[in-house]
Amino acid sequence: MTGGTRASLRRVVDDLGTTLLELVHGDVHHGDDGPAIGGVVIHDPVDEELLPLHALVLGVGLSEPAEIAALVRELGEQKAAGLVVRAPVPDDADLRAAAVDTGVAVFGLTRGASWSQLAAMLRSLLAEDDIGVTEPETLGGLPAGDLFALANAIAALIDAPVTIEDRSSRVLAFSGRQDEADASRVETVLGRQVPERYFRMLTERGFFGELYRSHRPVTMDPLLGDGVSLMRVAIAVRAGDEILGSIWAAVHEPLNAERTEALCDAAKLVALHLLRARAGSDVSRRLRAELLATALEGGAGASQALDRLGLADRPVVVLALTVPETPGTAASELVNARERLGDALAMHLTGVQPRAACALVGDIVYGLIPLTRPDADAEERVTRIATEFLDRVGERLPAAVAVGPVAQDAGGLARSRVVVDRIVRVLRERRGRPRVARLADVHVETLMLELRDIVVARGDQPTGAVARLIAYDAKNNGNLVETLRAYLDELGDVAAASARVYVHPNTFRYRLRRLAEVGQVDLGDPEARFALMVQLRVVVGPPLHRKSTMEGQQP
Repeated sequence: MTGGTRASLRRVVDDLGTTLLELVHGDVHHGDDGPAIGGVVIHDPVDEELLPLHALVLGVGLSEPAEIAALVRELGEQKAAGLVVRAPVPDDADLRAAAVDTGVAVFGLTRGASWSQLAAMLRSLLAEDDIGVTEPETLGGLPAGDLFALANAIAALIDAPVTIEDRSSRVLAFSGRQDEADASRVETVLGRQVPERYFRMLTERGFFGELYRSHRPVTMDPLLGDGVSLMRVAIAVRAGDEILGSIWAAVHEPLNAERTEALCDAAKLVALHLLRARAGSDVSRRLRAELLATALEGGAGASQALDRLGLADRPVVVLALTVPETPGTAASELVNARERLGDALAMHLTGVQPRAACALVGDIVYGLIPLTRPDADAEERVTRIATEFLDRVGERLPAAVAVGPVAQDAGGLARSRVVVDRIVRVLRERRGRPRVARLADVHVETLMLELRDIVVARGDQPTGAVARLIAYDAKNNGNLVETLRAYLDELGDVAAASARVYVHPNTFRYRLRRLAEVGQVDLGDPEARFALMVQLRVVVGPPLHRKSTMEGQQP
């Protein structure tokens, strides 16, 4: 490391704020900037640790005051900068004295925040200063973070079109001359993602394993057919032991020694650019997500989080975008889709309302849209905004948006988030229309889901007519429960119900008579029909979708 200073404890407190970390004991304002953090270390109680100077230690699992105080004194001997434990931190005299005596600051990690999130954010803060250049606006003579300029420079050095990709094989940047490559490279650049079939092929052949194990370029011969006709030379981009991504060159022949060394040097420069980009945007993105999540939870820090988001003292509408899991969709593709749609939604919302906040929290993208004044039509207006967004992104993935009620304050925001999450559950189960919904659109479905949760928690089982029909179907390989569902769903319309289960109307009528006999139920009684419908929806649960035929089935 040359030049520059590493992040201090005071900067950590300023950037992460009390929504994530609370200074409980000690002081972070020593001198001008406070102690510089030498690294982030997770405490292991069964292993003797050799800490870097001024380390920030994450005390996962520590809760007893005496245990924390003893660790603080040990850390003081190793010149550690601070210790983070899960809040609430005990108000203990010995612990306070240990912090004062050693100079080790003690922080409390907000309940609900994960240790992995904290570690990632802290390391991103440190990574920003690890770049270590005297001129922060350029790296290697190129604008910091301008990966496209860097890709073109690498392409000129090795005389081949290149792409710079992340760990998920998303294309971060590409050089010119891609028309000189093959069809697979063109498809990759146009889609900004290595197509799933190529990714799967490379994984099955063990190429990624070889690439990430090696510190030198790895050569891959052309795969037969399927649009790949040129050799590939790839090198992993590393920051220490962490793989940040890779550089791929499409070449007609192996690189000579000079160009191989040029590619190795280029990988180091790409790592610096990626670290700078991650240190800037990653911390901002994660901090925004933490602030938004804190605001949505409605705890003690919600008002402060709203204030830092610029949304205090004004009503807001909460919306949530979900991309449900679908058969045949790879997990990596699903994660990438959520991130891309989240970024697109953030851009869309800020175009409508510049103060809007949007972030991916877990597997749901939440958005907060501030209102300039109380408006009875606010939900409807936000519904139109969400519909317009989904129309623009298309229907390649089954994305859906839930729109919550207007929240007047931090407490109302937490209640609105609960409503939004209820709507999301319905949209995920429907996996179809509508793609945008308010509570008024799916209120009954949300109540059914909550009733089903109660039934599952209590372990209730079907009773009465439904139990008798289920037992009969299990014993005789019958279709009486399926027939009853279709009859109730179609409100007694035999023609529509028979078409739903793919049988002739006469066969369906016979089954109705049979289920009335077996279930000992009067289908002409509206109370009986309502009880049957509730049991089927709440106790039995949604049906397994399968196609029935007239042949070879018991009535």
